[in-house]
Amino acid sequence: MIDREAMRAAYAYPDDGALRLNMITSLDGAAAIDGRSGGLGGEDDQQLMGVLRSLADVVLVAGGTLRHEGYGALRLGPENAAWRRSVGKPSHPRLAIVSSSLDFAASDPVFADAPERPIVVTHAAAPEDRHAALAEVADVLVAGDDAVDLPAAVEAIRHLGHGNVLCEGGPSLCGALLDAGLVDELCLTLGPVLVGGEESRIVTDASERARRMRLVHALPSGDLVFLRYRSA
Repeated sequence: MIDREAMRAAYAYPDDGALRLNMITSLDGAAAIDGRSGGLGGEDDQQLMGVLRSLADVVLVAGGTLRHEGYGALRLGPENAAWRRSVGKPSHPRLAIVSSSLDFAASDPVFADAPERPIVVTHAAAPEDRHAALAEVADVLVAGDDAVDLPAAVEAIRHLGHGNVLCEGGPSLCGALLDAGLVDELCLTLGPVLVGGEESRIVTDASERARRMRLVHALPSGDLVFLRYRSA
């Protein structure tokens, strides 16, 4: 079991905020097993995810990933929620969903059971009826004309007072953020498995060029390794 307080210190955001990716990969670079990331880690990785969420103002996720990974309402465990209250934050961070299709129902648990009002990030050409329905249960941010303008979206999220952003994927959203120059940090868990096959990497659909990052720490936890990198 990880030491949550030590991990909060190790992963503290810079004073001016940051957008960080939190991803997991196998030893041979796979971002999932059978299409899902859950089988790559373990209890310590799940506990670290809770700590990273507790430090964030907003957890950013692609709509497809939300559906595929089975996200429900974003609700922290009692210890992480209590820590947030002790430092003057709401008990839970807000969930921000990036979606062009808006293929969700207002009655979905991710909205209906949310302890904090979610954010939906979309564009002006998204279906108007779905936009109107989701606006009843979430703050809908329109960024871009016919595709989501991620720099504008992140700026709008920060304008709401949410400077500490944690992106949990999926790989296509990570790639788009990387191409837009919006990634400040990568929090990467190295899982102790070899997968083989043709699973995707943690970043897809990004232009192919080297982007140098600087290692902040490498923390072993059993057979896992928790890596934190910052843009160079």
